[in-house]
Amino acid sequence: MSTVLRSTAPSFSLRPGQLIAATFSLLALSRSRAQLAQLDGAALEDIGVSLDQAKREASRPVWDVPCNWLR
Repeated sequence: MSTVLRSTAPSFSLRPGQLIAATFSLLALSRSRAQLAQLDGAALEDIGVSLDQAKREASRPVWDVPCNWLR
């Protein structure tokens, strides 16, 4: 008797256009987080973000996307 191993990882597929769009979105997110990390206290205050919040967001990995992207 043989045993079949199955992956528990979710399976999904993207069309080439979707893959390109997702790649550009992730690059834009990465750039935005890098720019956020460069803002000074006055600029952060202007947009209503604390220094701790900015540091936390800027340090997130690129694949850790905003929750509304997952819907």
